[in-house]
Amino acid sequence: MSQLVTGIHHVTALAGEPQKNLDFYTGILGLRMVKKTVNFDAPDVYHFYYGDEQGRPGSIMTFFPYEGIQKGRHGKGMLNITTFSVPANSLLFWEERLKKFNIDFKPAQDRFDGEAVIYFEDPDGLGLELVFNERDDRPGWTYGQIPMEHSIRGFYSVEIWQEGYERTAGLLQEVLDHKLIAEKGNRFRFAATDAPGNYVDILCRPDALRGLGGGGTVHHLAFSTANKESQLGVREKLASSGYNPTPVLDRQYFESIYFREPGGVLFEVATAEPGFAIDEPQDTLGQELKLPPQYESRRELIEKAVKPVNLNPSKF
Repeated sequence: MSQLVTGIHHVTALAGEPQKNLDFYTGILGLRMVKKTVNFDAPDVYHFYYGDEQGRPGSIMTFFPYEGIQKGRHGKGMLNITTFSVPANSLLFWEERLKKFNIDFKPAQDRFDGEAVIYFEDPDGLGLELVFNERDDRPGWTYGQIPMEHSIRGFYSVEIWQEGYERTAGLLQEVLDHKLIAEKGNRFRFAATDAPGNYVDILCRPDALRGLGGGGTVHHLAFSTANKESQLGVREKLASSGYNPTPVLDRQYFESIYFREPGGVLFEVATAEPGFAIDEPQDTLGQELKLPPQYESRRELIEKAVKPVNLNPSKF
């Protein structure tokens, strides 16, 4: 059977104040707002999608911002760190940029060969990293004061904490087309495609408390599959392996199935099709509030329920 899962599609997290979230990810980090819409299950809550110029799988960070949300706790059974890829010669630029906006970060550390990593957190405490590397040939995206040559290329990896790596590894290798490609100490790295944007690191942390959902935590990790047919193939493999995936759900910009991995993290498999340009031109992505068709008749009520937000490139 050909490979059905190709890598990471998106990461979805919980946030607090919407404007603060938007300013951080588009302004300070320089990601593109590729879609401003609402939560399918709670249309009075925004759903923000940030990514590269086209909103390609492997670049998309999404948020449900709930104003006043209680802060969560990083821990076992949770994706705790989302890592972005930047060029190797950009370390000084990003250190100075984080300092400029009073964002605390840990000094750069080496991880695997050719990976210098700095850790910091977003306004809600979500764990983030930048990896400086020479392996990423994806294009950047310019916004605000970030030159193209220093811009974020997309994800590099994600980091999941577990008691041990074996059960999650079994799912990744036996069902989701991943291979173990590197290990160092208590870190085990898996990938469906050995390239930046696809690495899933499992960190064995038996000493850590269980994670608690809330502001500043990841809601789910989505893997990418090409289309509906390949997604059904993944679903059949999951069902036959006892993972009880959901029915296919139409998320407008992709179709999704969800299931829990053995350590408790919510996983999704999302199609790469049809993408974010299905309801607005690529050159104006994210500028207007787009609603799922079932909510369009309630637009006036929804627009009153969500707090207005604005892109502010001149501030950054």
